[in-house]
Amino acid sequence: MTRGTGRGGGSAAPRSVDVARLAGVSQKTVSRVFNDEPYVSADVRRRVLEAAEQLGYRLNNAARALASGRTRSIGVVTLGTALYGPATLLMGVERVVRDTGYALRVVNTMEGDPAGMAGAVDSLLDQGVDGIVISEPIDEPGGDVSVRVGVPVLVINAPSPVAAPTVLTAGGGVDLMARAATEHLLDLGHATVHHLAGPRRWYAAQDRLEGWRAALASHGREVPPVVGGDWSAASGYAAGHELAADPAVTAVFAANDDMAIGLIRALTEAGRRVPEDVSVVGFDDIPVAGFVTPPLTTVRQPFDAVAQEGLKRLVHAIENPQADPLPASNAPIDLVVRSSTAPPPPRTTPGRARRAATRPGQGAGI
Repeated sequence: MTRGTGRGGGSAAPRSVDVARLAGVSQKTVSRVFNDEPYVSADVRRRVLEAAEQLGYRLNNAARALASGRTRSIGVVTLGTALYGPATLLMGVERVVRDTGYALRVVNTMEGDPAGMAGAVDSLLDQGVDGIVISEPIDEPGGDVSVRVGVPVLVINAPSPVAAPTVLTAGGGVDLMARAATEHLLDLGHATVHHLAGPRRWYAAQDRLEGWRAALASHGREVPPVVGGDWSAASGYAAGHELAADPAVTAVFAANDDMAIGLIRALTEAGRRVPEDVSVVGFDDIPVAGFVTPPLTTVRQPFDAVAQEGLKRLVHAIENPQADPLPASNAPIDLVVRSSTAPPPPRTTPGRARRAATRPGQGAGI
């Protein structure tokens, strides 16, 4: 269908009355369709939408905001970072918000700024948003927020830093995903699993550390010292040299894929084969995880599903303030098993090794 330029092909913007005339319905019916109200037949809804498309009609959200008391906008507070997890989650939120018909307003915070959260929330409230999404993955020292928010709030993968009449959470269960990754290595026969952790201030790093420890404790296994990284492949590479020097290390769970990739590089350079000598599991399933050598076993994070469900519940809370919140569901655990994990190498004793080196007919003096 060809998009029109307004009434009579002129420059004036089309109005709802023009849509009603072309669709053969009342102006009130047009309003019902665009407000997604019930009791409109599928045929009438289709005719109205096709007429609006033909005329190039755009709903006047400013006028509707005056009538309803809502701006039909959702604010997002997010850490300003290019790291895969937060950036991918923000993209998922952006897609879902567009699909709901709400406008999106984003305020970035910076790591190391304890007051940044309060300022970001105040900025969004000043813009009159109808709801707020908080995707702030860091526990900033001195960053406790006493802001009271009068609109529904959705907090993703973190405790709520604000007080609000409706606080929803999404993205939980990361500790269970980390536990599944650790148990995969234990099920392969490894005596214990070492952990390459992310920065301790990150809630994601805390949850993955907790899941790793819980898995080892439930199986009665030794809990090795934690090796720390900063989410980067370079920090994984540095940790890999440290872990490669310990011959008892046969399995490592890394808190993200980038560190796992750096770790594998260091192990390989040190002569420790992956997975024949050391098995490695990552976390996130970044786009290149299946194309490194060896392809990386990892936990796939359901970023799109978390955004979809969280925003659905937030919009419901905005539009139905007197109703009970929609229930949350547990995120699925999706362990993607590739070629970086295998059973541990067979154990040898010094005596057995000497006997293997002096087989009959091959020893000295024979």
